[in-house]
Amino acid sequence: MGLISPTDSIFLLAESREHPTHVGAMQLFELPPHADQQFVRNLYNDVTTYTDLKSTFRKRPADPVDSLGQIWWTEDDDVDLSHHVTLSGLPQPGRVRELLEYVSRAHSALLDRHRPLWEYHLIEGVDHNRFAVYAKLHHSLADGVAAMRLVASSLSDTVDGTSAPLWAKPPSVPVRQPKTASPATASALANYVRAAGPAALSFGKIAAGSVGRNNSALPLPAPRTMFNVPITGSRRFAAQSWPIERIREAGRKAGAGATLNDVFLAMCSGALRRYLLSHDALPARPLVAAVPVSVRSEDSDGGNAIGFALCNLGTHLPNPEDRLATIVGSMNSAKATMARQSKSQIQLMGATMQAAQLLTGALPGIGSIAPPVANLVISNVPGPKEPLYLNGARMAANYPVSIPADHNALNITAVSYAGNLDIGIVGCRTAVPGLQRMLEHLEWSLAELE
Repeated sequence: MGLISPTDSIFLLAESREHPTHVGAMQLFELPPHADQQFVRNLYNDVTTYTDLKSTFRKRPADPVDSLGQIWWTEDDDVDLSHHVTLSGLPQPGRVRELLEYVSRAHSALLDRHRPLWEYHLIEGVDHNRFAVYAKLHHSLADGVAAMRLVASSLSDTVDGTSAPLWAKPPSVPVRQPKTASPATASALANYVRAAGPAALSFGKIAAGSVGRNNSALPLPAPRTMFNVPITGSRRFAAQSWPIERIREAGRKAGAGATLNDVFLAMCSGALRRYLLSHDALPARPLVAAVPVSVRSEDSDGGNAIGFALCNLGTHLPNPEDRLATIVGSMNSAKATMARQSKSQIQLMGATMQAAQLLTGALPGIGSIAPPVANLVISNVPGPKEPLYLNGARMAANYPVSIPADHNALNITAVSYAGNLDIGIVGCRTAVPGLQRMLEHLEWSLAELE
């Protein structure tokens, strides 16, 4: 079908039993008024009738999957929806606790590379008259922005509107795709080649710790923390929502010229500081977060189009206003640097950082010797601004479920939706004990900023 881009192939090369590289989302829905006990079962019966799939949901690695399949896509014409779409029920009492545990287990399992790389779980029996959807898609197929576009396209913006599941192909899309690399693919590869030299040079400076050496906005390398250790394949997931206006108001009170994303990073900074202090593990130097930055064009809806900004979180500072000011300065510096680079340079730089992470995990002992480039990934993905519906059921929240990695055992990702910031935290069960307490620390951190 076509070559896999360098950025996308990294997520296939990096994957192992200990390092699943799929992303996901847990969507919480309120049952419509007067819905009967068969509502979710009927919804399952309905979505499984959509057997004409978008190309993204028919892709799988070419055979043999452990070699050629890491550089070349093939496409299945006959996809077994009964494998990909699951109807499940929570054990009673069906609290959010049970739901998060279900998603934690499902997110720990690898996707089958002999089939298209996605799953869709309908989960009934959530308390307070609710049900949930957990969907996962391999990161080689889509980044966070592309995934959010898929989610939005599968829901209706009115309570009585109609919608089709995220894998369903619109009637106007051609049935067959070209089997050879398109001119656009060839052009993209040429851009990667041209960008390789400058991107490698930039990453070399980061690895050597020379970037930001004289700039307090970005001290490098990052300190070693309890998160920068080898991880297992078992995951824990926690999630909660905060009103966007509350977060914005906290930033206005601080008066640092902060964006919503800056204040979110400051929430994470305070929470990480409090968590590490509780484990007597706060380093003297500030933590550094890798912050994904989208360079996606408006008309693209698949693959990965991201770079990374490195942000000084100021976790060594006890004053929340000082931490926020440090974050604002660091992110402004990173944005100014990216403004001088092409999209291909930004993407290849991101792929280089991901490849370095892969090398760290693949070669025993390297991770304990090489200083980490970043301590964790913190991401903020723009989502729908208005409420969305699935067969009349209102989506109450849309929590991202992302990827921890070897020597980056914790990931914090937020998605904006209908006036809230829905935050999902994913970590290795072994490396990040008591991960759910990070939710309490996030609330404490926001209150401290207020």
